[in-house]
Amino acid sequence: MKFQVPQYIDIEDKLFGPLTFKQFIYLAGGGGIAVAAWVALPTIIAIIIGAPIVGLAVALAFYKVNNKPFIFLLESMFKYSTSPRLYLWKKRSKEVQDISIPTIKKKVDVKKVDGGKLKDIMWSIDVSNESNTFDKK
Repeated sequence: MKFQVPQYIDIEDKLFGPLTFKQFIYLAGGGGIAVAAWVALPTIIAIIIGAPIVGLAVALAFYKVNNKPFIFLLESMFKYSTSPRLYLWKKRSKEVQDISIPTIKKKVDVKKVDGGKLKDIMWSIDVSNESNTFDKK
């Protein structure tokens, strides 16, 4: 017996021409609020109020952040701004620090660079490179 496996289940159906149902609702709502502001308010105030609303409606309908709809970004911003935040800092005990962070003690004898001379700096670089090179001649 053969079964058909649904494909492309993450793609929404286009119901209103090139728009999905959600996109149509966002655009119709933003446009409706802008038209109501245009009719009820003076022209300048209607433009000042209507432009951000239309911009938000267009962003909700078409803009994606990290391939996720813009509404998820707004939801995350709202949750972050309304949730309580408590920052705690606890000092680790000495035993935990010794176990979790191993310390490596290495003694390196390097000629002291004095006077900022270029030759001294080159010499100290050559000494450190010779100790780290595997193919010595």
